[in-house]
Amino acid sequence: MKSRLQEHYEEKVRAKLAKEFGHENVHEIPRLEKVVINVGVGEAPREPKMLDSVVEALAAITGQRPIVNRARKAISNFGLREGMPVGVSVTLRRTQMYEFFDRFVNVAVPRIRDFRGLSTRSFDGRGNYTLGVKEQVIFPEVDYDRIQKVHGLDVTFVTSTDKDDEAMALLREMGMPFRGVEPVVV
Repeated sequence: MKSRLQEHYEEKVRAKLAKEFGHENVHEIPRLEKVVINVGVGEAPREPKMLDSVVEALAAITGQRPIVNRARKAISNFGLREGMPVGVSVTLRRTQMYEFFDRFVNVAVPRIRDFRGLSTRSFDGRGNYTLGVKEQVIFPEVDYDRIQKVHGLDVTFVTSTDKDDEAMALLREMGMPFRGVEPVVV
């Protein structure tokens, strides 16, 4: 079953992007490939319960069980040994990706304090957009009483194009509220 945003992409966004950038082949048209959500947990070696709290919160936000990322090598200055947990991440694709994107843009982003739009400078030069969220409590799925500590998370939107202008047009047409750019109502 397709999500609302996926149908919007297939019916409206794809044709508009093809016309805007002159793509004749359907496979040239930019599309969202995956969304990666990452949380760095530096306190995990000292507080094991903190890691469990982050895993639980990320699972509630994404609807998918996150994986625990471990240190690849020891760094003595940080008190870090090889194999210690240092973060948690989730990769969303297909329907779950579109549903997360929809909830992120329409529910979570408007709950950000003093929100004036997302920066247009966060593209990496290869068509991917990464942004940092300072508090996980902007997501309504997170139970404020069950979290141990407010932490941030990084969200990366990976697109099929390697051009930032095409990726920005794709995300804008799908409803991403960029600062200084007229929003598109989905």
